[in-house]
Order: sequence, then structure tokens, then C-alpha cells
Amino acid sequence: MTSESAQVRSGSLRISEIFGPTVQGEGALMGRPTVFVRTGGCDYRCQWCDTLYAVLPEYRGDWTSWDTSAVLEEVDRLAGGPILVSLSGGNPALQDLAPLIRGGHARGHTFALETQGSVAPSWLGELDHLTLSPKGPSSGHLTGLAELEACLEAANSAPETVFKVVVLDERDYDYARSLAGNYTEIPIYLQVGNPEPEGDPDPGELMERFRWLTQRVLADGWHRARVLPQLHVLAWGNSRGV
Repeated sequence: MTSESAQVRSGSLRISEIFGPTVQGEGALMGRPTVFVRTGGCDYRCQWCDTLYAVLPEYRGDWTSWDTSAVLEEVDRLAGGPILVSLSGGNPALQDLAPLIRGGHARGHTFALETQGSVAPSWLGELDHLTLSPKGPSSGHLTGLAELEACLEAANSAPETVFKVVVLDERDYDYARSLAGNYTEIPIYLQVGNPEPEGDPDPGELMERFRWLTQRVLADGWHRARVLPQLHVLAWGNSRGV
């Protein structure tokens, strides 16, 4: 990991965008009002990534340097009071978000973070909610169990922790089944993949994929899995800031 994959400078965060309030569109917190703090930079380049503007280096000029107090002031301005703050990216675990989480807790905010689990900062245990979203074969990457185990150790059972696996095909489904078999105590969410992360997605095709995945889970008797669409994509397409 290069220095550019970490922080801009000590006490400063590289931010792609801050927006909301909106509702969380996926995973265990779907439907919860939230303000999103999206960091810039990622150590993966997933083939179906829907936030390339927070990943690719050619967008670095659009990212801005914020100190922790400025981020919190913007969250307060947008929300008008305590709210769930969703930390996303890119990969937000690449930056030191501990001061942000601590400062936000002092203001009454709660924090959720989603990461593929490729790095395991010690401050994961200070979160309220942790979504580990390891990437399956269709992404062009494959998050390993050792990496996920390091994240779980760093979290130390403090935040509410779940797995969320994006499923586009049978290979991803098999990956999710294997993951769930290794961690039977952790809830697992299967998210229908969006093969058209740019332009206007076809809601009909997305729901067809949802039906396929639902039928696949039920046919296997995998009753512990939770199958969800991307609610925000169905409602707003691939628009940013919603």
C-alpha cells in the first residue's frame, strides 16, 4: 500500500463526497436514514464497481482534503442532529477514521463502515456497525479468509458485524456459500449484483437477478442467508448523492 492509499497528511482525510440525509440502500441497515461520508482511494479495482469516481486515480483531482472537525460540521449541517453516518468508498479502511468516529460519537452520531476486508485497522472496534463485503470471483479480486480474520480480530466483537457478498453468477454464489460455512455465527447478506454500474440500469433485469438468486438460495435450503436488492439503484438508478 502506497502513502497515497493512506492519508493525505496527518489529521486530514481524503474525501470524495459527503451527502444526505438519504436512506441506506443495501445490507443490514437498508432503509435507515443516513449521511454518507465517501472516502477517496481503494486498493481494489472491481470490474463492476459502481463508485469508480472514488477509486480510480484519474479522479484524484476531484477529491478534497478535509480535517475531522470539518467533516463533522458538514454531517451536522446536513442532518441537523444525531444520525447514522455511513463510511464508504473506495475502501474507507485505508484511512485513519478513528478521530472522526470518536468525535462523532461525542455528538451523538453512530457509525457504520463497509469494506472488502483487505486491511484491518485497529479502530474497527470503535464502530457501531461493520459490514465486511469480501469480493467474489466476478469482481476480478478474491478476498481471502486470512484478511477477513484479521478484520474480525481488530473489531473484537465490538460492532454489530455482518458479511455482505455481491452475487452476479454461480461462482460468486459458491464463494458466498463457502464463506458462510466458515463463519456460521455471522449473519450473511447476499446482494444482487448490478452489471450496469454506469448509465441507466434496467430494473426488470435487476429484479430477474433477484428472483434467480432467491430461487437459488431456497433450492439449496440455505435459510440463514438474506437476499436483498440494491434499493437505491431500483429507486434512483446510478445517480450520485442519493
